[in-house]
Order: sequence, then structure tokens, then C-alpha cells
Amino acid sequence: MRNGTVALKTIFVAVLATAATLVYLAGCGGGGGSANKGTLKLSITDKQSDDFAQLVIAIREIRVVPAGRESASDDDPNLPVLAHFTTPKVVDIMQLQFIQTALGEIVLPAGNYSQVRLILEPNPTGQQQPVNYLTLRTDTSTKIPLTTPSGQQSGLKVLGPLEVKPGVINAVMIDFDPNTAVVSRGNSGGYNLKPTGIRMIQTADMVQFGSIIGNVSSSFQQWSSATVTIKRRGSINDTDPIAAGRIFSNYTSGSWQAPFSAFVPPTTQSVSYKAFIAANGFRLYSSPAVTVVQGQATDIGNITLEP
Repeated sequence: MRNGTVALKTIFVAVLATAATLVYLAGCGGGGGSANKGTLKLSITDKQSDDFAQLVIAIREIRVVPAGRESASDDDPNLPVLAHFTTPKVVDIMQLQFIQTALGEIVLPAGNYSQVRLILEPNPTGQQQPVNYLTLRTDTSTKIPLTTPSGQQSGLKVLGPLEVKPGVINAVMIDFDPNTAVVSRGNSGGYNLKPTGIRMIQTADMVQFGSIIGNVSSSFQQWSSATVTIKRRGSINDTDPIAAGRIFSNYTSGSWQAPFSAFVPPTTQSVSYKAFIAANGFRLYSSPAVTVVQGQATDIGNITLEP
């Protein structure tokens, strides 16, 4: 699996190309009747890692941040609580596959949201076992604590944007790419959980799905972010994408690049998918039509941006 997959948004985000857990969140919005209400489903995804056997986090609460309230504290009453766990919800990211797992429900007004915040249970002090930790494939018995800056106070901020549309299901995935979300502290030992290695993806409501993965790069010109959209082609020709999201580049191996993974329903005989990638200063990329099989990743390879 390629290093550092990304998650895409609103339809999809990509990150993983192999693991995904749909976290189920239903919601209806407040105020004004059903026309102003939207249903939100939340999911967690993960890309496999050659280094880590386990990547465990203990989630105490999940909040959704409306656009314009990014600086609000977690106890702000205007930040809807998507889920609260009296006993923290323990998730081993490395065990997520193409399946669903329920996290909770929330009532949300239709509108735009900029973040999902994961409030984590703090690791205990002293000799107690950590609740946020990883284990290495080379040593599966040793739990190495994960340092999660702000994870217990202001939460791990998973960036959107996210649009909750009225009267429809709005499915969202949170993507953990362990290759970019987890950073070694070097000689000091231990690992940090890096919020910028976590992505949000919005997609269609689906129980069964596969994914489209790829890697976007440019060695000629620096780029910071790009928008990836997936559209159906064939008997259905989408104007609006069935999956879409932003990816962010890192400079590695002589180029600026970012992998992505988009979760979509399997294709049929009459419908395939095309991926479109847009970045400022570059030509719009359009992929060939591809098919997607349930529970599998379709790799469209390395995509080189052209100025």
C-alpha cells in the first residue's frame, strides 16, 4: 500500500485504501422543520502500515464545528455533540476494514461545518497502561504511548469542509493515515499523533463500497493542496461528484506529492467512475474511466500535475 493515503471529503476523502470503518451517525437539524434538517453519518477509515501492528485511540466525545466557529472552545454550546461516551470508545485504527461500525447519532441543522473534533481520553500517568498507544510489528507486546497535543483539551481537529444538506443522508468518513498521522519523536522516543495526518471525507450513504486510490505529484512546481472529485460516467453522468475532498502535499523523494483514497459504491455494467484533480496553477486532470469492486481498492497510479 502506498505511503500516506489521504481522505477526501464530502464525499470522500481518501486515505486509506484498504481499511474503512463506517461510523454511523444519524442526525436531524434543529429549527424550522424537516426542510432544514439533515442526516449525518460519521465513519473512520485507515490505511494499513508496514510499521504498526496497532494504533489505538480512546474517544471520549465527538463534536461538529459550524463554519465560522473554528476558534470556539469545546464546551461552547454552539458546537453540536455528535457522540459522548461515558466509557471511552476504544478504536484500533489498524483493524478497520471495509465494514461499518456505529458511533452514535446527532441532530444537526443543515448547513456548512468546518471541523469534526475528536476529544480523547488522556493517557494515565505513572505506571498504568496507556489508552492511546501503538504497538510495532516488530514488538507487538509493548504499548508505546501516543502523545496527542490538544487531543484531550481542544480535541483532534479534523478539517472539512463538510456540508450537511437538508432532507438527504450526508455520509462522512474520518481518515487516519498512520504513515502521516503518526510521527516519531526521534531520539527522545515515543510518537505524536498529528492532526494534519487525519482527513475528513464526505460520501454517499452506503453499506458496501470499494475505493479509488492514487498518488498526486509534481516535481516541477510546488503545490500545497488539490481537490479530488469522483463522478459517475455511463448510464449516469454526474454533475455533482459522488465523492470529493481536499488533499495536502508533502515534499518527499524529490517531489511534492499526496496519496488519496475515495470510497465509492461498486460500479455496475453501465456505470464507471472518473477522477478529476484540480490544483491552482495546474491543468485539470481527468482519469480514464475505471471500475470499482466491493471491498477492494482500484489504483489509478501516479498522477503528475502539469503546470
